[in-house]
Amino acid sequence: MSHLNTNKHQRIHALVHAIVQFFEANRDRNPGVDRVLRKVQTLNLSLDAAVDSRPHDTRHSQVLSEAIEDVTAPELQGIVDCLKAARYDLAWREDNAEYYAPDADLGEGYNNCNLHSLLVGPNACGFEAHDFCLGLFMLGPQTLYRDHAHDAPELYVNLSPRSGWRLASIDWRDYNAGSIIWNGPGDPHATRTYDRPFLSIFVWLENIDSVCQVIPFPDWEEVERNLCRNAL
Repeated sequence: MSHLNTNKHQRIHALVHAIVQFFEANRDRNPGVDRVLRKVQTLNLSLDAAVDSRPHDTRHSQVLSEAIEDVTAPELQGIVDCLKAARYDLAWREDNAEYYAPDADLGEGYNNCNLHSLLVGPNACGFEAHDFCLGLFMLGPQTLYRDHAHDAPELYVNLSPRSGWRLASIDWRDYNAGSIIWNGPGDPHATRTYDRPFLSIFVWLENIDSVCQVIPFPDWEEVERNLCRNAL
């Protein structure tokens, strides 16, 4: 293994373990965190287990830079420091149709600017795992990630200062940096961003091959129109 690859693996290893440390420090805040940690304990996340992956940058590089710079909450400092160090070691990808049911309408905003990097999971850029995913997820500003559901239980840690969420088809609510979102299997959820991009940690605990079903909601056009006018 080359010296450059060793350094890359060390940086990704440090990022993953900074995320795990955040989970450990917040185990009691949400029952989903304990479930994530119990699954993580079954995985080999040692430096020796790091996979040799090829980095992949993104056409949304400037937006990603803005999203990373917006992560300023003190409790997230360890994560963002490691992310800044490892950013160009990661493989950044955009979601595509394979994750969704045929003819799923995710909206122009989502299709224009979404991004993820899989740190742990199948074909991840950090550590290989089966039926488990841990990574980073980004949305561009003024974007609605329309209501959808999947069989995979899911946990988010919001890194950005403000994002809007509609959980279980209940009213919209804003969440701040460091907040934890849990979506049980089949629970509908939607996300909206405001004048800044949105960055988060995401985990799928199991059933990761399940297809996302977009769930029509009558306010999509209104929400997207208001986001574009900065009216929310």
